[in-house]
Amino acid sequence: MLNKRTIFTIATAWLIFVGLMVFVAIQDFWRSGGTTIWQPVLWEGSSAITGLSLWISMRVATRRFDHLLETPWRWFCVQLACFPLIWITFIPIVFGIRHAVYAWMGETYYHDSWGNIFLYEALKLSIFLGLFTVILFGVLSYFNLLKAKLAAEQSTSLIRQAQLQRLTQQMQPHFLFNALNAISSLMHSNVEKADATLIQLADVLRATLEMSELHEASLALEMRLVRAYAQLMETRYEDRVTITWQIDEAALNCLIPVMSVQPLLENVFKHTVEHCRQPTKIVISASLHQQTLQVRIADDQGRLDIKEGHAGMGMRNLRARLQLRYGDAASLQLQQLSPAGVAMEMRLPCTC
Repeated sequence: MLNKRTIFTIATAWLIFVGLMVFVAIQDFWRSGGTTIWQPVLWEGSSAITGLSLWISMRVATRRFDHLLETPWRWFCVQLACFPLIWITFIPIVFGIRHAVYAWMGETYYHDSWGNIFLYEALKLSIFLGLFTVILFGVLSYFNLLKAKLAAEQSTSLIRQAQLQRLTQQMQPHFLFNALNAISSLMHSNVEKADATLIQLADVLRATLEMSELHEASLALEMRLVRAYAQLMETRYEDRVTITWQIDEAALNCLIPVMSVQPLLENVFKHTVEHCRQPTKIVISASLHQQTLQVRIADDQGRLDIKEGHAGMGMRNLRARLQLRYGDAASLQLQQLSPAGVAMEMRLPCTC
């Protein structure tokens, strides 16, 4: 289907074409000594109107063959097959109009023999029909190309959404497994603390349920989940971990992939806190710089070679989601700090 703008453009081009034909006919008429302008206007106008009407009729009749545009020669053969019928129809209509108008004006319309007229008018009409058929082919091909491109983009978008949904849903049972594992270890040492931890886990699960149908969430909502998880792990590793929060208020409205910060904090507990006898200090920060969100989690005890060599599902999952959603515009980097510690930094465009 052609949109209104395209139809308007084609109609404008046709009017300009007809106008030029009438103008040339008038000039030739004056040079030959004619004085009645209505005659060249009638000649060209009757031909243009009848030709356009027949061309539109041809277009309506051949529209069902537009699927042949992918093989142009077949599409053009269908159009050319209509030309003889248009020739036979065009000449009686046009010359009938001219004879009628001349008779109404009290004059007689003279013309060459019908054989010469048929050859001349058929040739002229073929040029007219051929020109607009080629234009139509170009317009239809262009719109088919746009439609195919849009369909491909929509298909790619649906695939990306499905992949993101799968990866996001994959994180929920993974997170629950780790949390229940933490509670299980507490059951053997401190039942009251395990009970309190279960209550904290309920808060975490409530937050994840609110985000379960989302691909993206605000940093503020994501931080609610991260804080709940941090409280859960602080209870488990009492006196072994201290967490400091440095969150820029301006960054809280930025949209980020769901459950993208929690895996970073989980990585610290899994690869550093669990294996370190010394108390671990963790700094969680988020800031906004020129529409780029920077989320950073750093500890003072970790070793980069250990974390890189044992990158868990959470980190692999997060990298895959960032690549799917942002491509090269996002990054996830790990850096060894001195004298000890590891910083994990996620950068991505801030959208609201």
